[in-house]
Amino acid sequence: MIFVNSMSDLFHKDVPDDYIIKVARVMTAANWHTYQILTKRADRLAALLKGKLRFAAEQLHIWWGVSVENKQQGLPRIDLLRSAPAKARFLSIEPLLEDIGAFNLGGISWAIVGGESGPDARPMKVEWVHNVRRQCKKARVAFFFKQWGGVRKSKTGRELDGKTYSEFPARSSIAAPTLEDRRIVLQKLETDLVVA
Repeated sequence: MIFVNSMSDLFHKDVPDDYIIKVARVMTAANWHTYQILTKRADRLAALLKGKLRFAAEQLHIWWGVSVENKQQGLPRIDLLRSAPAKARFLSIEPLLEDIGAFNLGGISWAIVGGESGPDARPMKVEWVHNVRRQCKKARVAFFFKQWGGVRKSKTGRELDGKTYSEFPARSSIAAPTLEDRRIVLQKLETDLVVA
């Protein structure tokens, strides 16, 4: 499982479409891995998945996700993600900064919830987490509780009501090809990327 651009955003305005397409071609070719792509730029994600990235949107091993930190900025991203023709969609509800109320989980496979961490971390209330967990259970969406966060996140841990929630959606199970077969895939991919 690979978290693509874990410390940045592949859909940032300064990342050219052509570069994103090259990344998606590599992920499509290396289908024995599961990829997670997370963005706050849901409008660009949706537009590209409907167009230039349609080939990657159809892959079950590529999971497309959006950040949902609050009602104002976060909830609209869910609808944008849902509007994209992705086979696998997820929500990163972290840092959860307020009670996000009722929201539509239709077409979503996975929800990750976590609190903010660091010296200026804002606290997360247990009721907010319960609300998300309850809706995930009702909608049969995999629920992963990542952390409580705080100034010392290692001290607060990741237990919710005495339990660790580490649910994942179903993943495709494709055996990694032999080294020789991977070299062939790589050579073809390099040729295709030069031509493109």
